[in-house]
Amino acid sequence: MTDGSDDVLYPNRDGGRGPKGVSRRRLLAGSAAGAAATAGCTGEDSGADSDGSSEGGTGADGATDRDGTSENAGDEGAATVFVFNTGDKTVSVVDAATDELVTTTYLGATSSFPSNQYLPDLLTSTGEAMWLNVDDGVRAIEASSLSELASFETGSGANWQEVTPEGDHLIVSAREPTHKQYRLDADPTSETFGDVTGEIDRKPEGGRGDNDGPGPCDVTVHPDGSYAYVPDIYGDSLTVIDVEAFEVVTQVSVPPVGNAAASPWMATVAWDGTRLLVENNEGEHGTESIWDVSDPAEPEEVARLTDDDGLGKLPLTSEIGPDSETGYVFTPDSRSVTVIDLVAAEVTDTIDLGGAAFVGTWGPGREKLYAPVQTSDELKVIDPDENAVTATIAVGSEPYGATAGTVRPEGDVAGSLLATMSALGVELSDAGTTYCIGNCACGHQL
Repeated sequence: MTDGSDDVLYPNRDGGRGPKGVSRRRLLAGSAAGAAATAGCTGEDSGADSDGSSEGGTGADGATDRDGTSENAGDEGAATVFVFNTGDKTVSVVDAATDELVTTTYLGATSSFPSNQYLPDLLTSTGEAMWLNVDDGVRAIEASSLSELASFETGSGANWQEVTPEGDHLIVSAREPTHKQYRLDADPTSETFGDVTGEIDRKPEGGRGDNDGPGPCDVTVHPDGSYAYVPDIYGDSLTVIDVEAFEVVTQVSVPPVGNAAASPWMATVAWDGTRLLVENNEGEHGTESIWDVSDPAEPEEVARLTDDDGLGKLPLTSEIGPDSETGYVFTPDSRSVTVIDLVAAEVTDTIDLGGAAFVGTWGPGREKLYAPVQTSDELKVIDPDENAVTATIAVGSEPYGATAGTVRPEGDVAGSLLATMSALGVELSDAGTTYCIGNCACGHQL
């Protein structure tokens, strides 16, 4: 499944596609939001009641209050989920306490795989950064202002990044044609913030077929911060990197369970550092590996789950529950999340999402799991105690990546108006796209 004809790995190889057609619901909602935003800019009182008063709150598709602000806007301590909408380059801001949309504002960039493993614990004050994979590199965005703090071009169109638990490093996997690992200074208070502090050229390892490298795809960091795990989609291996020395210390071969190559591509390590989930793009529907990483430098695979075990189709990414004993695997071709008991190494449940979700994020405190459903422009809220969807939130166009924190951006009339224009199909910029796996509608091409 990993040659150049694979439309999962290369969704836009044949020219890609632009934003999807505008639905009547989005057109009407966008028009209403645009009118409200315009009134706020011009001083018109079109939203006022007959007595001259107006009712606050957020409108459909993220219209802010008439003055461009929202409750707790810019506040520290406000539990927040950020959803990146690939269809219109907006970000939807969700209140993680009430599970309600606060606003959708134009960002001018989007991200399929933002850093979200440890970020919800680190993003607690203004000045701190969200790390996104944008265009041909990675970008740091200040959470309260949504302004760019730093950027780095890797030379690859497919990038993944993760901050270390203390927030001092950003580890980057840059797939073809670069085939490199980078370490960046991720401390916004540092004089070298955003600078490359380490680099590993993986090309000498080679890759399967005509691939000129192993294709480092995704990265997850052990909770003690000492090691990073990288699945190599063209090398059929799991690579362990010493974070401080920034060198490869272990490389484990991943054999296939059938006739096709294993093609490991995504991974998530448990909070207690004992288990590692790896998604494999092998066979017709993909497989899921459970690894023992109790010895962090020497991972051992203990189980491989397939659709015969109840695994959903196209296991793409995963999140691990707060107890470190439950895995949640996003299986978009089944429009669901597959729940795995990591101790028993078996599928225990399936959560129907009603659409395709490719990634998810825990909210602050890891109390709820949030899944952007790209095919329905919604964010699903999953209760891990019930293994069920407990809320559905309308967000922007074709949501894909998500992360969280306890900092909330300030409301902005201009951002809301631009979001409305973009949702209506106005192309504001051809930059700021992101590589997506599967249903990629953001126009990015490798």
